[in-house]
Amino acid sequence: MAPLLGPYDALRRIAYLLERSRAGTYRVKAFRGAATTVLATDPTELRSRAAAGTLTELPGIGPATDAVIRQSLEGEIPAYLTSLEDRATEPLVAGGLEVRAALRGDLHTHSDWSDGGSPIQEMVVTAMELGHDYLVLTDHSPRLTIANGLSSQRLTKQLGVIDGINSALGLSSGVGLSSGNGGFRLLKGIEVDILDDGSLDQSAEMLSALDLRVASVHSKLAMSAAPMTRRMIAAVQNPHTNVLGHCTGRLVEGERGTRDQSSFDAAAVFEACAAHEVAVEINARPERCDPPDELVALALDAGCLFSIDSDAHAPGQLDFQIYGCARAERIGVPLNRIVNTWEMDRLLAWANPG
Repeated sequence: MAPLLGPYDALRRIAYLLERSRAGTYRVKAFRGAATTVLATDPTELRSRAAAGTLTELPGIGPATDAVIRQSLEGEIPAYLTSLEDRATEPLVAGGLEVRAALRGDLHTHSDWSDGGSPIQEMVVTAMELGHDYLVLTDHSPRLTIANGLSSQRLTKQLGVIDGINSALGLSSGVGLSSGNGGFRLLKGIEVDILDDGSLDQSAEMLSALDLRVASVHSKLAMSAAPMTRRMIAAVQNPHTNVLGHCTGRLVEGERGTRDQSSFDAAAVFEACAAHEVAVEINARPERCDPPDELVALALDAGCLFSIDSDAHAPGQLDFQIYGCARAERIGVPLNRIVNTWEMDRLLAWANPG
């Protein structure tokens, strides 16, 4: 049973559980919006409105969120929250628990700076609650305009925000850890587009300023096999590339429909990944499940490193890592070849060998 929570925490918990269960975006936004309103409202006013039945006059408060707020203020566990907590006792997927327990962080996540749905701070708080030692923020690069990709100027500004968050957690910029926050650190990253010629969609100077870089193809996914292979190998050979993200680009289910996987010489690409110590991402989003099992096995035989990532665009999706963990466990990926089982110092030394 859920512990007693105040209105803000109850609404936030509901939004998290809805995201985790892959509920509709509109429902999640309703509860996150109500939580924002609660945070901005004086507690005295909130109580007086609850007593007078006028909570719904506040922006973003509807009948469902009104009931959650009132029940929380009365010292009750909101019925809506109870129903979600009851369903959340079931695992998202069978298996993967040993691999998940070994993971120290998540290398591919998004915030509302690009196409994510929540502020950076909310992603950080949830990652800490999940027991991560580190989280890499990897918002999109500039040419992915549909996802509000970050220009060099916006990325520079975001790096300052990350420094501020780490400072608030008790870390100096880029160095040292504090026992006060359990050793958690938000790392500077990017999901950088692999352009048609295999170059990366950000300047070398900006890429060098980051802790870790995920390189992914998002455009011209139906390119024929030979040029796609050259494109991907060129990106893998780039010294700034650390992780090859969702390499086939496929979609197997979900609101966006389905999409066939890209055609490329997987053996050649994975050989390049192994040679350049670029990790092949096991993208844990259920609608991606990318790469498929046979390609994970091929990358394993090629001697590749791996990264199991949530590709979370909202806090509740950080729990999606378990889907990738279950696949890695089933296929037999050794823990020591999964880079986000590594301690932070080892991870950062691998990602920035120069």
